[in-house]
Amino acid sequence: MTGQHHRPVLQPSSSFDWIIGSDEAGAAQRLAQETSWALLDRVRSVADHEVVERVVGLASGEGIDDIAELWADSSAHSLAGQLWRIYLLRRITHADPEGTAELFRYGQAASRTIDPVVAGVADPIEPESIAALCDTILRGVFTGDLAIALERAASYCRVMSLGAAAIADERDRVDDEHAAELTTRALRYSSFANELHAGARRWRDGTLG
Repeated sequence: MTGQHHRPVLQPSSSFDWIIGSDEAGAAQRLAQETSWALLDRVRSVADHEVVERVVGLASGEGIDDIAELWADSSAHSLAGQLWRIYLLRRITHADPEGTAELFRYGQAASRTIDPVVAGVADPIEPESIAALCDTILRGVFTGDLAIALERAASYCRVMSLGAAAIADERDRVDDEHAAELTTRALRYSSFANELHAGARRWRDGTLG
């Protein structure tokens, strides 16, 4: 590999301060493309439950660092960038189950769309059900229609964005700094939603890189 590729540093889920999608040309990007497509093709071709579960479990522990090193700088227009976003959502949820469940509950209450239904979380909205949803979405990447998995993830992010914004409005009266953090998180989730929705469209029309 040419050049120096720095291992991304994971930050606490409360800050959600990853900056994803920077444009890095050259060998690193080619490696990201090749590994993402190879992983998807390999897992889909064997159709083995244990293999799928091992791949899903890469978001736990040090496995997420390996994924980040390969894919974190990939464009949202690429398969690697889309897979990284799905893995990151799962990591955030498992790192802060209570917080993500709270955001989803607020977002569901604020939603005027079918996004909570499309996301498909089971009632009641508890940390376990949100974690299970993110596992199901990631599992669907390798066992079902990738476009559907990406659309579910996009809907999940829209709900989470609404939840973060709603709590930010409440906190604004008593804690400006926390409200600002939540507003930033809402914008990040909204960006993720748009990128994942676009990824689903690109997968369907064959233009996902």
